[in-house]
Amino acid sequence: MKNKQIVLAFILGCIITIIGALFKIMHWPGASIMLILGMLCEAFAGVMLIIKIYRNQNPNGFLNK
Repeated sequence: MKNKQIVLAFILGCIITIIGALFKIMHWPGASIMLILGMLCEAFAGVMLIIKIYRNQNPNGFLNK
């Protein structure tokens, strides 16, 4: 995955998690599923980012690619 795609997946996960938290506060249905999906998306992006950093030989130019 490209760096921009990883960041986009993380931002999407954050948005889904925030909306799921709002649903949970308002006691609306579907909140738990949204929280789980958002956290899974964030975890996936985090793992991909760690793998990308681990495999990259030049850590200074990581976000410039």
